[in-house]
Amino acid sequence: MSFFTVVSYKGGVAKTTTAVHLATFLQRLGPTLLIDGDPNRGVLSTWGAAGGLPFAIVDESRGAYEARKYEHVVIDTEARPGSADFTTLSQGCDFMIIPAVPAKLETAALGLTIMAARKQGLSNSKFRVLMTKVPPSPETDGPELRRELESEGIPIFAAEIPRLKAFEHAVSAGVAICDLKGNVQAKRGWAAYEAAWQEIDAGLLAPAAGQGAKRHG
Repeated sequence: MSFFTVVSYKGGVAKTTTAVHLATFLQRLGPTLLIDGDPNRGVLSTWGAAGGLPFAIVDESRGAYEARKYEHVVIDTEARPGSADFTTLSQGCDFMIIPAVPAKLETAALGLTIMAARKQGLSNSKFRVLMTKVPPSPETDGPELRRELESEGIPIFAAEIPRLKAFEHAVSAGVAICDLKGNVQAKRGWAAYEAAWQEIDAGLLAPAAGQGAKRHG
């Protein structure tokens, strides 16, 4: 069984979008559960209400009981979890994903999230930053954040998620972007998330958890 946590100290960074698309990818490898730990129940009440997602979804009160039935578990956390919650999430997961929007006003919260991860003793093989809502060229926020993180030795996915309206359409339709019909951006959006999860699957990010998600599938 593999456990993945998606966490951020800042809302609006595509945390739930990332959790949904990770779970969609993992479902293709084996039965997958998404635990909706956000108080707003973003997956259950908004995205998952239409019943178009390919994996099982429960709230955090049922998560501990349901998780044993699945090969992969993804936890969508609340924004800025408390220190005790962060400790539990850190100790219980095989890999932690930290979504981050490349914008100067967002970097303070990203720094707090990374500090919290390292305070829990998470090594670079146990967590990684995923840049989301990355604006197209010639905007430079994406490359600038990547250079900053790399210069500080902070692990970051090679893949990055572009800023696309198609993700909003996918939420409205209640599906992952790969199942969004008639949208020219959908293929690009899914390819970006798939590239990130292929990094995990190849065992590049979480050697401590085995050779990636395939080992658990």
